[in-house]
Amino acid sequence: MKRILAYLSDRRNVPRLHEHSDETSLPIMKDANIKLLHIDSSIMQEASVTRQLSAEVVAQWLRVHPATTVQTLDLAAEAPNHFGADAMGIRGVEQAEQTDAQRHENAVSEKLVAQFLEADVVVIGVPFYNFSIPTQLKAWVDRVAQAGRTFKYTEEGPVGLAGGKTVVLALARGGIYSNSEAGQAMEHQESYLKVVFGFFGISDVRVIRAEGVAMGEAQKATAISEAFEAIPALLADESSQGQVA
Repeated sequence: MKRILAYLSDRRNVPRLHEHSDETSLPIMKDANIKLLHIDSSIMQEASVTRQLSAEVVAQWLRVHPATTVQTLDLAAEAPNHFGADAMGIRGVEQAEQTDAQRHENAVSEKLVAQFLEADVVVIGVPFYNFSIPTQLKAWVDRVAQAGRTFKYTEEGPVGLAGGKTVVLALARGGIYSNSEAGQAMEHQESYLKVVFGFFGISDVRVIRAEGVAMGEAQKATAISEAFEAIPALLADESSQGQVA
C-alpha cells in the first residue's frame, strides 16, 4: 500500500518553504511528451496555501521533467457556470435546435473535458470550504464527468475511461479531521475526490494534506513545513499511491 501525504489550509502569512525541495529524490521520466494540467480553486489568491503548495508540486516536477508541457486553469478566475439545463447536451439530452446559451455551455464542457483527458498529470489545489470542496471545483467536476468520455455504463456496472493518469491533490484544512471517526465523517474533500477520480478509472491519486494549520502558529508552521518536505517522496512514487503522514 502506498502512503498519501498530509493537508494544507488557505491561510494568510504562509511561509515560503522552497528550501525544503529535494530534487535528487525525484524520478527522471524518459517520456518527454508529458502534459501536466495545473488547477487551482482557492479564492484566496496570493494568500492561499493550496496555491503555494500546488505551485511547488509543479515546480518540483518540472525540475526533473523539464520537457513537460504545463497548462493552467484557475477556477476561481475562470469558473464554469454551475451545471444547469443549458449544459445537458453532455448528458445525452436531445438539443435539436440549440440556443446560444446551450451552444456556449456545451462548448465549455467540451473544452474542459478535452483538456482533462489530454493531461498525463493533473495537480489540483483544493481548499476545505464548509467540510467540502469549493463550489467552482464541483462545477468543474460536473463538466468533466461525461458518459462516453471519462466513464461508461455497462451491464456489469460503470467503467472508468480516463485511467493511466497521475492526479496530485494539494489539500488544505484548518482543523484536524483524519485521526478520528467523527472528523472523518465531516470530511467530504479528499474522500469525495478519490471517489470521483476512481470512478473515472484513475488509480494513481496522490494527496498532500497539512491539517490543523488554523490551530495556532506553531501547528501551522509544522504542518506546512512537513507538507513541503514530503513533496519529493510523493512525486518519486511513480508506481502506486502513497500515504506519508
